[in-house]
Amino acid sequence: MFLLLLASCRQEKEPCIQAAYDLIERVTPGYGNQFQLELIKPVNGQDAYEIDSEGGKVVLRGNNTVSLATAFNQYLKYICHAHVSWFGDQLDLPEQLPLPAAPIKNTINGKYRVYMNYCTVSYTAAWWDWKRWERELDFMAMNSINMPLSVVGLEAVWYNTLLKHGFTDEEARQFLAGPGHFAWQWMQNLQSYGGPLPKSWIDKHITLGKQIMERQLELGMQPIQQGFSGYVPRELKDKYPEAKIQLQPSWCGFTGAAQLDPTDSLFLVLGRDFLEEEKKLFGAHGVYAADPFHESAPPVDTPEYLSAVGNSIYKLFKDFDPNAKWAMQGWSLREPIVKAVPKEDLIILDLNGALSQRDSAAWGYPLVAGNLHNFGGRINLHGDLRLLASNQYAKAKAKNPNICGSGLFMESIVQNPVYYDLAFEMPLHRDSIDVEAWLADYAARRYGIASENGTKAWMCLLEGPYRPGTNGTERSSIIAARPAVDVKKSGPNAGLGIPYDPQLLIEAEGLLLADSAKMKNSVPYRFDIVDVQRQLMSNLGQAIHKQAAEAFKQKDEKAFLLHSGRFLEMLCDVDALLRTRPEFNFDAWLTAARSWGDTEEEKNLLEKDATSLVTIWGADGDPHIFDYSWREWTGLIESYYYQRWSKFYAMLLEHLENGTPYVEKGLPQIYGREAFRANDFYNGLADWELQFVATPNKARMPITEGDEIELAGRLYQKYAKLAKEYYGDSTGADEIHEGNIHENLGEK
Repeated sequence: MFLLLLASCRQEKEPCIQAAYDLIERVTPGYGNQFQLELIKPVNGQDAYEIDSEGGKVVLRGNNTVSLATAFNQYLKYICHAHVSWFGDQLDLPEQLPLPAAPIKNTINGKYRVYMNYCTVSYTAAWWDWKRWERELDFMAMNSINMPLSVVGLEAVWYNTLLKHGFTDEEARQFLAGPGHFAWQWMQNLQSYGGPLPKSWIDKHITLGKQIMERQLELGMQPIQQGFSGYVPRELKDKYPEAKIQLQPSWCGFTGAAQLDPTDSLFLVLGRDFLEEEKKLFGAHGVYAADPFHESAPPVDTPEYLSAVGNSIYKLFKDFDPNAKWAMQGWSLREPIVKAVPKEDLIILDLNGALSQRDSAAWGYPLVAGNLHNFGGRINLHGDLRLLASNQYAKAKAKNPNICGSGLFMESIVQNPVYYDLAFEMPLHRDSIDVEAWLADYAARRYGIASENGTKAWMCLLEGPYRPGTNGTERSSIIAARPAVDVKKSGPNAGLGIPYDPQLLIEAEGLLLADSAKMKNSVPYRFDIVDVQRQLMSNLGQAIHKQAAEAFKQKDEKAFLLHSGRFLEMLCDVDALLRTRPEFNFDAWLTAARSWGDTEEEKNLLEKDATSLVTIWGADGDPHIFDYSWREWTGLIESYYYQRWSKFYAMLLEHLENGTPYVEKGLPQIYGREAFRANDFYNGLADWELQFVATPNKARMPITEGDEIELAGRLYQKYAKLAKEYYGDSTGADEIHEGNIHENLGEK
């Protein structure tokens, strides 16, 4: 097999190696000729890589392109002390690259390293162009990912399939949701919301989807493509009145979609057409995702029926592609469906890793042990680094030999870079690692300089937001919370509260800013000081609002004005701080969405969908899971969150001035907070929120403005002092580092 691989790679100028050279040139232009790339055999069936030197060149060896890309990344990280990140790179490389002091040989855990779930594509990548996708694909390969979810362009597959089955152009496009909500359409939860989808979008994303697929294959990845398990438009019932098509119940405020019974004869016909259309556009590459009855109930819940469903879907895939493997999410596993499939033809994706911890997990079927760190793209520092460093994959594999790989299934990326840097690296380790030592090295390569203050800062963060118990759903944000006197949460999930001493962030930020003169040329450093300062202020906002709420309850108008004024000022300051960066940026999000439209009408439609996702979320009528995807983003804070809080505080002040009561007790609740139209105030706020979503051209220009170091330093001094009033002076962190900060900012 290795000889066949070697022979295939030597054809047409050795494409396996050429793909790795091309990646090196994209990431570090001009340095490709200092590398020598070679193929080696797998080691004990595992992907393997080596880093060596020969004849003055850096030698990278791997058994495939992903292994070579992994070797390249490890060389950059641990020999060049460089860093590639979502938030800018630290690639201060010498003209002549250093050679490794000794050969390095390693293997990569797991046959499959899976990346993204459907939500990741919508919450983060909905508006990405080829340049951004190309960057992410290189990032995947460098971080050992070999099995990405590949569904960009899927809307064209649906469009073509529906035209084949009697739908008009308008009907087919009306069925398709807006791009920000594709994830939940592909997961069978909704249809049509945010549409009708422009034909120009469909055509452009055929091109983009092909580019992505071609690059994944060039890099030697195994894409997961969309399969078919019976989700269909409601309108198909009118086209095929004799078919067993069941309308699904409402989902999160959306009218239910429809399910074609997999045991109906139409299932194999429609499913085959769907797969053939996908093959025409993007090829057929062997792994097909299907989740029958995802977040819904089957029409008949018996072992016999469910087994027949499994057999029908399996037959569809195997008749279409004799080498097909079925990829199934672990959310809605049903034993009879699973056991209808031979073990060698099914891969179960354990999105949050819970299945992998059980005895006899997944009945012995191949199981990918996953990690689900982020929900909805919420911006919050968190994640258990010690748990990551313990090597969850190795522990799961020891318990369940059917574990065949690891996966990152976050709902959104581009947040908490330290968490993902470690998560990506853990498949390269056989056992647990020393997280403190790893963090010290991380800080040095991220900032381009070994700094005692930088290391100390990360030790504070390790004991703070990255301490044990901070995995899973993010705690709520007071900034993004829909206003209330007693705020319960900012979305339909976890409530408020800070699961660590918030003064650890004050100390960490002071330490980072103390070395700003040394580290100012590092783009990732500039991001970190903004991100930590953002969280510091957001945390403090909980204490500030609590005082405003208490003053209102005590009818103390003077204290209410003081604390509510400080809270609103804090919102403005966080917005200005974040505007120094392009990442947490509503203006950039909207601009990217509008860029895909050809006409003003199309641009406005796409902006509305992009706005809806991160505000009301959406529904066919009033929303139920509003603020699910809350984001501490510049632009969104100023134009949305600030306005809500300002309206709320003005209403409370009016009650104080008039001596009238405002009572929240007994208001209608949904998902643990006040309902969308819980009283007269919320009814008016709901109308304003819906109008905000529908209003076009909200993006501010320029998208970024200001200097990160100057603004973070100034706001640190302001809020570290203010924190003493709200938290008490237990650390004095602002005083410890104040002198160095003034010096580095050029202040007296």
